[in-house]
Amino acid sequence: MTDYAPFPLIDLSGGPRERGRMHGKAAADRLKRGAKMYAESLLKSGVDWKELERRAEATVPLIDRFDPAYVEEMRGIAEGANEPFAAVVLMNARTEMVVAARKQQAAKHFPDGCTAALALPEASADGVLLHGQNWDWRSECAETGVVLRIRRDDGPDILTFTEAGGLARSGLNSAGIGLTANALECDRDYQRGQGVPLPFIRRKVLEAAHLANAVQTIVSTPKPGSNHMAVSHATVDGGGGEAFGFECAPDETFWIAPDRGLYVHANHWIADSARAKVKDTGLAETPDSIYRDKRVRDQLSPKRGKLTLEDFRQAFFDDWGTPHSVCRPPRMNTRGVMTATTAMILMRPAEGHLEACPMPALNRQFTTYTLTPDRLAQKQAAE
Repeated sequence: MTDYAPFPLIDLSGGPRERGRMHGKAAADRLKRGAKMYAESLLKSGVDWKELERRAEATVPLIDRFDPAYVEEMRGIAEGANEPFAAVVLMNARTEMVVAARKQQAAKHFPDGCTAALALPEASADGVLLHGQNWDWRSECAETGVVLRIRRDDGPDILTFTEAGGLARSGLNSAGIGLTANALECDRDYQRGQGVPLPFIRRKVLEAAHLANAVQTIVSTPKPGSNHMAVSHATVDGGGGEAFGFECAPDETFWIAPDRGLYVHANHWIADSARAKVKDTGLAETPDSIYRDKRVRDQLSPKRGKLTLEDFRQAFFDDWGTPHSVCRPPRMNTRGVMTATTAMILMRPAEGHLEACPMPALNRQFTTYTLTPDRLAQKQAAE
C-alpha cells in the first residue's frame, strides 16, 4: 500500500467572489496542476491557450444565464489562485471543451467511470440512508482533488468533493441532500447546441433544500451530453429518506427508483425507457461497467436491512477482473491516458458525514469530513 495525502478541506464563506478567492488561494497548487493537465490534453488536439481562452469566454454567457453567482465565484477562484480565468472555466467545463475539440476531428473524449450505490433507511442497519461511489478518472486527480465546506447565507451549507477549481462534483448538504454522478454516453450527445456544463448542475442540486428542487434542476436543465446522477434526501429527526437515479440524455431524463431500498449504477444505461430510446455509445469505452454494476449489487443485496458504510466500502474495494475492476488500479486506457479509481466517497448525508480515500486500489487511508446538519430543515422536509 502507498500513502496518498488526504484531500485538503477548504472552508468557504461570504459572497460568491469572496468564497472563490478563498478557494483559489487555498487550492492554488492543485488548481494549477489540474488546469495544466487539461490544457495539455486540448493542445494535443490542436486547441492552443489563446483558443482555449476564446472558448472559455464563449461559455460565460451560458453559465451567467443559469446562475450569475457561479461566474462571480469562478472569477474569485482565478483571483485567489493567481491563475487565468480560462483555467477555472476549464476545470468546470473540461468535458464539454474536450468533446468540442473531438468534434473537430481532434482529441478523443473518454468518460469518467464510476460505480455508485445507495441504501434507503429500510435497507440500512440503523435506519439511516447511505450513499457512496468510486470515481474513476485520470490518476493524477488523486492529487488535484479537494473537499469544499461551503457556508451559505442563502440556503443549505454544502460539503462537496471536487477537483480544485471546480464548483461541485459529489457530496451532501446540511438539509440532507446527497449527490453522486457518473458518466453516460448516447447518440444524442453534443448534437443539439449548448447546454449547461455538468458541474454547475451538480452545484445547483447541492444548493437545494428539498428533493423536489433537486429533481427540478436535473430534469429542466438542458445538458450538452449525457450523465447519470443519483440524488438522495435523508432526514434523521423526521425519519426516513428518499432517493432516485436520473439517467440524463441532453434533452430527456429517465428516472429510476431503488429496488427494495437498494440502488446501484455504473456507466451504462439501465432504465428500460432509456434503452428503448437512446443508443448506448459508452460501453465500447467502459465495457467493465456491466459487471461493476452487478458485482456491487450482488455484494450489497444479501445484506438488505443490515447495510452499513463498511459494507459499501468492501463492495467498492472489489478487485475482481483487475485492472478492469470496481476498484481500479492505475492503468493505461484506450486513449493512452493513465486512469484509476481516483477516489472513494462514502456518505451518511443526514448526519453531514463524508469519508474520502484517494486512490483506494493503492491506499486504504480514509479521511472523515463533517458538516453540521440543519435539523430544522430536515424535520420540515420530512413533514
